[in-house]
Parts: sequence; C-alpha cells; structure tokens
Amino acid sequence: MCACKSYEGVKTMSEVLHLTRDNFNLEKNKEGLLLVDFWADWCGPCKMMSPIIDELASELGGKVRVAKLNIDEVPEIAQEYGVLSIPTLITFKNGEEVSKEVGARPKAKLLESLQNADTPTE
Repeated sequence: MCACKSYEGVKTMSEVLHLTRDNFNLEKNKEGLLLVDFWADWCGPCKMMSPIIDELASELGGKVRVAKLNIDEVPEIAQEYGVLSIPTLITFKNGEEVSKEVGARPKAKLLESLQNADTPTE
C-alpha cells in the first residue's frame, strides 16, 4: 500500500510526484522545469537514486517539480521517450524535453544539468 498523500489528484511521495498515464502529459506540459525519474522496483541503481531524488524535491521546492514514473506501470511512456536503460532522468521545460541522463548520477551532476536546462538560449 502506498503511503502517498493526494494533492489535487496527483499522488506525491514526500514532495515527489507519482506520474501515471493519467497525469503525465498534464504535469509535463505545465510551465517550468520538471525532472522525471524513470525507474522500476527491481532496479538496484534506481534504489540508489531514490534518496537523491527525494532530496532534490525537498531542496528545489517551487523552482523545479520532481517526479517518478515506474516504467513497469507505464511502459508506453518510457518507450515514447526512448528509455532503454534505467534509471533515466529526463528534464522537461514547458513541455519540451531539454535533457536526458542515463544511469545513476551524483546529486551535483543532476543539479548542474537542471541549471543548464533552465538557462535561456539565445
């Protein structure tokens, strides 16, 4: 049973959004940055990344939305974004994919990637 709480129809796990086929496009297309962790229960590196994802959600609060998408629950979305290995972390800005990181990454690298994704291009 999920110890998740519901916020306006979106389940959250300690500030991390739980994405489903029902809410993925809605969340992805919102203004601003969205970091999505594509993961699965059986994935060891995904389990290693989980505390980092939770920390990012807490620390980045209103600046970046942080979400998880279980590829076993929604394989069609993982396929749509070419997720072949997990964890894969995709950053969306205003609905558009702006970066993709494959494999476990240190928190500092994820923060750098998010900062680069939020830098305006000329």
